Amino acid sequence: MELKLHLNQVLLYSRRLLGKETLVLSKKVAVAMSGGVDSSVAALLLKQKGYQVFGITMDILPGDAIYDQENITVKDARKVAAQLGIPHYVTDLRQPFSDYVIDGFCDEYFRGRTPNPCIVCNQHIKFGFLMRTALDLGADFLATGHYVRIGKDNGEFLLYSGLDSSKDQSYFLYTLGQEQLAHTMFPLGDLHKEKVREIAIASGLLVANKTESQEICFVSRGRYEDFVESCRPDVPKTGEFRFSDGKVLGMHHGVHRYTIGQRKGLGIAFGEPIFVTRIDPETATVWLGRFDELYSSSLLADEVRYISGQSFSEPIHLTAKIRSAAPKVEALVSSLGDTRMRVEFFEPQRAITPGQSVVVYNGDQVLAGGTIIEAGE
Repeated sequence: MELKLHLNQVLLYSRRLLGKETLVLSKKVAVAMSGGVDSSVAALLLKQKGYQVFGITMDILPGDAIYDQENITVKDARKVAAQLGIPHYVTDLRQPFSDYVIDGFCDEYFRGRTPNPCIVCNQHIKFGFLMRTALDLGADFLATGHYVRIGKDNGEFLLYSGLDSSKDQSYFLYTLGQEQLAHTMFPLGDLHKEKVREIAIASGLLVANKTESQEICFVSRGRYEDFVESCRPDVPKTGEFRFSDGKVLGMHHGVHRYTIGQRKGLGIAFGEPIFVTRIDPETATVWLGRFDELYSSSLLADEVRYISGQSFSEPIHLTAKIRSAAPKVEALVSSLGDTRMRVEFFEPQRAITPGQSVVVYNGDQVLAGGTIIEAGE
């Protein structure tokens, strides 16, 4: 009797195991392959787990033909896909990338704001056009090499910071909604970068020792301000530097060359350190002031996106980041309708910058984010 019961339990467990394996084997995952270490290891791990994996690479840089030998991203991604024995596709997203990311980048600087093109790219290109292409190719999921995690509670998808705090990329992904998260995988979310590199080396991946680029991908040469000027050559590029008391201190060469908190490169002799405190694109005025004038206790954001899809019903005590490298700080966060949000900090914050994003967290869970439009007092 006991032996029969034991055999039945083994058979039941085996069926469950086979069911899970069949479920994995039946799922197809498109991996957004950039030719770098992270996306290559993401593809490797998913293949080792038994998923049907194929690679998909965006061709986004102006002037690059899709199969141009100089396009290192496409070239390296194709080589890694061949090494892993998985199909590889290239999708031409140069036009939408130019429309959403490059044009927006240039326009924002001439509006006196400091944009974050990676957030725009994630929202519209990677998890917009690229995801739709992947699903059209038969994928159930799009996987990327981002260091973030997805959870689920009562049918709702949740977004969490990556386990490796030094590589956490959740700040750049607050625009993801429930529909996108339902079709997304982040295989590296529970790993540290050192471990990912070790896996790449141990597996003999061709890009195992490839270094990471810290540049804006479409401004690989020269300075960003020169790139911006080349995009908008007809825009007037001179204006006044004014001190906080209204006194004219000199002339500048374009509001696009400055950002809040900037000290270097002003070309103003004042006798003490002064900083950019405000930019007025309407009058082409760059306002300067002392260090203590950089601090603000609140901000207003628009284009707010909530991971849950629902705004906050009342003010809530959370933590917030005002730029990608900034620490999380305590704040009272209030929804102002569906698309605006006010963030009131427990301690004043330095150089709150219009155009950058504010992202709010409950612990390591991302709740919402939006684009900063102004700093409060």
